[in-house]
Order: sequence, then structure tokens, then C-alpha cells
Amino acid sequence: MPVDIPGFAYAAVVAAGGIMGYVKSNSIPSLGAGLLFGSLLGMGAYRISQDPNNFTPLLGTSAALGCLMGYRYYNTGKIMPAGVIALMSAAMVVRIAAMQFYKPVKLQ
Repeated sequence: MPVDIPGFAYAAVVAAGGIMGYVKSNSIPSLGAGLLFGSLLGMGAYRISQDPNNFTPLLGTSAALGCLMGYRYYNTGKIMPAGVIALMSAAMVVRIAAMQFYKPVKLQ
């Protein structure tokens, strides 16, 4: 089974963003949210690597993070970090949906 490299990369970016938010502005909520969402996304990427039909944790966490950061982008208008994470989350949701709806057919 292939490793979900985009899923793990997305999880790492979210966790690193939380750490960066803590370092730059000493924001403990940013650190907590980044590490929480990053670890949930990492768990989801691991699960989808083990079984491609077990996409629910990654899809749910990506959708929740996308909605949360999309709302923040709508209110603040700041592209960094809210707009970028909302866009990455939307891309991940579309990617997971495409993986589930367009599965290759195995020929025997």
C-alpha cells in the first residue's frame, strides 16, 4: 500500500504553522491548535496509507480545519495563515473525494 505523502506533508505544514505561530507571537492557542490538528491529520494520513477506504479521519479533520480557517480568512482578510490553510484544506478535501470516487479498475 502506498504511503500518503501529500497527507503527511499537509499534517507537517499544519503542525509547523502552529509551532511558528507560537515562536513568532508567543501564542499558546496557536501552538495547541497546530499540534492538535497536525497530529489528527497525521493519524488520518497513516490510516489512509494502511487502508485507502479508511479516509474518514483525514477528510473530517481537513473539512473542519478548512471551515475554521475559511471563517477566519473571511473575517480578517489575511491570506497568511488563514487563507493558505483554508486553501490547502479545500485541496485536500477535493483530493480525498477524487481518490474515493475515481478508483482505478483492476483488470484480471
